[in-house]
Amino acid sequence: MPEQENQVELKFRLYDGSDIGPIRCASSSTVAMLKERVISEWPRDKKIIPRVATDVKLICGGKILENSKTVAQCRSPFGGIPAGFITMLVVIQPSSNKIKAGKLIDCCLCGSFDHLP
Repeated sequence: MPEQENQVELKFRLYDGSDIGPIRCASSSTVAMLKERVISEWPRDKKIIPRVATDVKLICGGKILENSKTVAQCRSPFGGIPAGFITMLVVIQPSSNKIKAGKLIDCCLCGSFDHLP
């Protein structure tokens, strides 16, 4: 049973409220690995689709997770429920190639461009 103790169950909440998962992964998995998994399992019917890991930010416990950290390092003491799963928020941040001539191409999730320079 030690293998199961090192496993965590994760769900990834997308911008529209839908989820990817639950997904079982090792607690030694890095955030970068999770981002790649999110991209590979991203629903293709969504309006916004991340292409590379740098397009994705994962947030858990109100903190943006660093690529080099493991799931075990990112877990907050109150983040996981015993027999439950951890939910991470997925935020899509546009790559610089999506910004042309100072205008953002339809990928701002908040729906407002007032905060942009």
